[in-house]
Parts: sequence; C-alpha cells; structure tokens
Amino acid sequence: MLKQSFESLAGRIHYLELGGLSPREAVSVAPDMLWLRGGFPRSVLASTENASTEWREDFIRTYLERDIPQLGPRIPATTLRRFWKMLAHLQGSNLNAAQLAAGLDVSSTTVLRYVDLMVDLLLVRRLQPWFVNAGKRLVKSPKVYVRDSGIVHQLLGITDFDDLVSHPVVGLSWEGFVIENLLCTVPRSTEAYFYRTSSGIEIDLLLQLPGQELWAIEIKKTLAPKVSKTFYKACEDVKPTQKFIVYAGKETYPLTKDIKAISLMNLMHKLESEF
Repeated sequence: MLKQSFESLAGRIHYLELGGLSPREAVSVAPDMLWLRGGFPRSVLASTENASTEWREDFIRTYLERDIPQLGPRIPATTLRRFWKMLAHLQGSNLNAAQLAAGLDVSSTTVLRYVDLMVDLLLVRRLQPWFVNAGKRLVKSPKVYVRDSGIVHQLLGITDFDDLVSHPVVGLSWEGFVIENLLCTVPRSTEAYFYRTSSGIEIDLLLQLPGQELWAIEIKKTLAPKVSKTFYKACEDVKPTQKFIVYAGKETYPLTKDIKAISLMNLMHKLESEF
C-alpha cells in the first residue's frame, strides 16, 4: 500500500508492529499450547492439532511461493524453505554465515542477504550483542530466532507436545517464545540485546528501557530455577538495575537478594505497569 501511494506521508504515518497472540491475550489457551502452536490466531485457535499444523504448512508454502516473490526477491522457494528450516534448527544460535552458506552451496554474502530479507519480513529476529566491557572477549555475531514458535515447530516436523519436550530445540524454542512476548510488551524506545563472552558467561536478554533502566533476563524452561554462575558473573560485568529468571512456573519469588524468579505472564505485566 505504501508503494502505491504518490505521497511520502512523512510526519503523517505511524508504524505499529503487531506480534502474535500473547499469553495475556489468548487467556483461554493453555500457555504450553500457545508455545507449541505459535501466535497466529488460526493456528493457536484451531480445533485440532492436525488443523493447526495444516494451517501453518499452508502459511509457509504460500509465503514462500507467492508472497515473497510478489515483494521483489527472486529466490527459489525450495532454497528459501531450506534456509528457513536451517534457521529453525539453529534457533537462538549465533549467526554463522559461512556455515549456512556451505549448507546451501551459496556465498556468505548471499546468506546475509537472505537473513536481511527474513528480518525485514518479520519472520526472523536478529538479536544484537551488548558491548560494554573492553576488557572482555565478547561474542560479536548476532543471535537469530525464527520469531513464531509454531513456525519453528512446523519447520522441524514437531506435531505435538510430546515431540516438542523430547526435541533438542526445546530449550531454545522456549527462549525464543519468551523473548518475542517480552519484546511485544516493552515500550517502543526499548533496545534489546544479549550478552556473551568467549568463555560462556552470558545473559539471554538485556532490555535497555526508558529512564536508564537495564534489565537482565535469564530464561529457563524449568519449574525449579537456579541462578547459574554464568548469569551471576555476567551481571557483575553489565551491572543491570534489575535481574530476573523467567521460568515455567506461575509465582514470583526471590532467588537471591537481587534476583527474582518470575513467570512470563508476571514479567509482561510488570513491564506494562512500570512503563
């Protein structure tokens, strides 16, 4: 529609990014089902698992064969699907263009162009690293996440919850699900990062919020979270104003004097109420 307009609309247009249904919106849906099926309404609200997987498969195929070519890039649908599937297998991993290029038999430059396309189409999130301490050897390549968890599972052939919890991607799938829901809740001016050193000291998500607030968030798919040494040491480096571990339970309680265990729902509510 913007391309069809003869005016620039500068100063007269407002952009609002709509994410998938969140746990606070899909209140009638069990959180694990929302995670499994993703946030697209027709997927999560489907009457059966088969109906949900069929909708997601149709979505993927239509996007690859019809929508993307209409937007300009002339990339074979089979190549782009392989690339999308590779990203799903590498959910939450640091971007290694050379590795992906070898798997697709293309150049690293081409892979980076594919990533740019997926990011522009809101299919993939590129989470940038946080640089703060010159005395540390920091990981400099971004992390990449397929943004909708249901699409991740569809690309990997995960059809039900039993398949999901036994799959190697389960932890990083949950991490991506939490990150997407939190980033759909934060104020527009928020900047999101991760922190990781070459020795493995890391923070899954850093939120640079209004008012010089910096929140450090660790994400664990467990009912009994513990503070890891790597998270504790990373917080010593970054010095966030608040520290949380998002876990699979429902309560909020202190783990140490300044680190809280909190559910995804409660942290989303906290973000909305404070900002």
